[in-house]
Amino acid sequence: MTGAEIRKELYSLQDEAYREFQAKLIPGMGTDQVIGVRTPQLRKLARQIVKEEDTQAFLEELPHAYFDETQLHAFVISEIRDPEEAFERTEQFLPYVDNWATCDQLSPKVFRKCRDELLSHIEQWLVSGRTYTIRFGIGMLMQHFLDEAFDPKYPKMVSEVRSEEYYVNMMIAWYFATALAKQYEAVLPYIEKQKLDPWTHNKTIQKAVESYRITPQQKEYLKTLKVKTK
Repeated sequence: MTGAEIRKELYSLQDEAYREFQAKLIPGMGTDQVIGVRTPQLRKLARQIVKEEDTQAFLEELPHAYFDETQLHAFVISEIRDPEEAFERTEQFLPYVDNWATCDQLSPKVFRKCRDELLSHIEQWLVSGRTYTIRFGIGMLMQHFLDEAFDPKYPKMVSEVRSEEYYVNMMIAWYFATALAKQYEAVLPYIEKQKLDPWTHNKTIQKAVESYRITPQQKEYLKTLKVKTK
């Protein structure tokens, strides 16, 4: 499918009420930048597109004119089964990711099979200086390196990220709250020793306290670790 054919298909799936709703969720985005296609339909279309013999034209059509096209692009990459192509397309795409929704929904399934290579990319993403590339890198650490592949050096990497960007700091808080749920003893010292900036520190505690995976006793202790902010 060509870019024009894909856009025509997206418009055939348009939900104008959802378009208005979606535009309100993304800061700085107007309804003229949104077609209004629901996520399940985008995912279904992505699975169709990735089976096409040649998806290159669409994947190289960057930046896209519409949010829905950018979302679809993320879902197509997420379906790519060849690791080399998935990494290449991800690197090509990340500089054009300009919102939290696309960032968080970009999740190549094949990455779980090549964690060593993924980690080398994450190390570069964290120091990229690009808001959503950094956020994506932290998200990949959270998704792939908090269970059997966990190593204490990973929360250290995240704790050393410093940013004035809300969407970076929210992801840091999300990472540490999830890490507390999965690796409590290893991660708790980052909160006890205040290794994060005050806002992110308190947001981590808030998100951890809201989690059903944190015990009541742990929640009560975490509440005592909140810090005063200006």
